[in-house]
Amino acid sequence: MKRMMFLAAALALTASAAVAQSDVIKQRQEAMKATGGATATAGKMLKGEEAFDLAKAQAALKTYEEVAAKGPAMFPAGSQNGDTAALPAVWTNKADFDAKFAKWGADAKAAQAAIKDEASFKANFPAVMKNCGGCHETYRAKKG
Repeated sequence: MKRMMFLAAALALTASAAVAQSDVIKQRQEAMKATGGATATAGKMLKGEEAFDLAKAQAALKTYEEVAAKGPAMFPAGSQNGDTAALPAVWTNKADFDAKFAKWGADAKAAQAAIKDEASFKANFPAVMKNCGGCHETYRAKKG
């Protein structure tokens, strides 16, 4: 009887861990989708495809800052299995990975203070966006 109860508890813990893992993967996918949406809006403004809007630029930077703050926690040990594009390097080089999030967040915060108009947006925003590529090149599997 005790053995059956132990087995049931072990199975429940395993199922719970699998659900928690898929939840954190989904959480980080949603965060990256939000980041992509913010980047798309800012990119259109940078290219002149959309009129500059200070509120939209600041909102994009705020999204970056928020995702950067949550980023390291969204990649806990054991969450590398499942529907994820995260490469194993995320977990084998976690200190560098976490530092990239910290830099991105700090750059986004500094840009929020520096951007007051279209000229300062065009001067400051591209440097913040470079953080995305720097992380994706090392820690994200290429699509297709």
